Amino acid sequence: MDITKCVSHQQASQLLHNKFVVVLGDSIQRSVYKDLVLLLQKETFLSTRQLKSKGEMCFEQDCLVEGGSFERMHNGTAYREVRQFRSAHHLVRFYFVTRVYSSYMQSFFEDLRNGLKPDVIIFNSCVWDISRYNSSWLENYKENLHTFFAELKRNVPQETLVIWNLTMPLGKRIQGGFLVPEIEHKASHLRYDVIEANFYSGTLADAYGMDVVDLHFQFRFSLQHRTSDGVHWNAIAHRKITSLLLEHSAQAWGVAMPLAAVENTEVAAQWPTNENSTLTERHPLKRNYSYGGEFSNDCWPSDFLTNPQPNYLPQPPLGNGFDYRPPNRHHQQNVMRRQRVKLHYVPYAHPRYRH
Repeated sequence: MDITKCVSHQQASQLLHNKFVVVLGDSIQRSVYKDLVLLLQKETFLSTRQLKSKGEMCFEQDCLVEGGSFERMHNGTAYREVRQFRSAHHLVRFYFVTRVYSSYMQSFFEDLRNGLKPDVIIFNSCVWDISRYNSSWLENYKENLHTFFAELKRNVPQETLVIWNLTMPLGKRIQGGFLVPEIEHKASHLRYDVIEANFYSGTLADAYGMDVVDLHFQFRFSLQHRTSDGVHWNAIAHRKITSLLLEHSAQAWGVAMPLAAVENTEVAAQWPTNENSTLTERHPLKRNYSYGGEFSNDCWPSDFLTNPQPNYLPQPPLGNGFDYRPPNRHHQQNVMRRQRVKLHYVPYAHPRYRH
């Protein structure tokens, strides 16, 4: 994997134009959300402080909707955090979860039923599931995966792109908020449990028709970007995760999106130095997502006419009737409207054809 090639701010902004993205999971997924929110606004990387922070009232123009610093901060399984970033043409939401299916997930499905339907859902839940709830985790984890995937199929539109990303490699010695003293004896073999859990979760996600992005495989030779706690990853790795997820989405939507090379030596210089953010007051009990009418405004940016014509992928000679070409070719580069029916999404790691 060439970790120096990443999606640019312009590519991300255009690909997700008028798109609603939902990210669910633990602290690593929170950093996935943060890097996506940052990239949608500017060409910079997350700082170490931004990667470590949790539950803050505001991060790069987003807002805390529920949990986090509204309540007592802790490392228990009942910790909650819901965040949202909204701009004129982008909506990104994050739910912190510690279990792939629980009573708390009912509130997430309630949001799906009563609110806007997501265009993309990016989800992972593993490390907390296999360490904090039951010493014999396998059967319980598989049952919760079945329940979640089945519930998700019932509550999201068929055209929604659902991506289950596999858990990234853990270190030999690990430490983190989830690793309370009661389960420290599990730390030595938890990295092997993650591999087993990835096998079952990836297999089940594929069986339910979800897309699977294997981040464990992608980062097996990039361990130098893992932080000293053996669990989390630095800003370079998270930008590559964002690029993998967006490249997968672009391929699913039939949009060509070549990656640009980024020099690793420039990353530190691009990290923001001003950590001060304006706090935004939100009600701690009632979720107020405040979509705003401008999000549904389907007008093009002012520079649309000066953009080059879109470079769509050629249609391969397939017999299953799947058409990689969008129904309307008059779109700006890297942008395509949602398709009516999801017939098949090409797996990221196994392209059907080569250019």
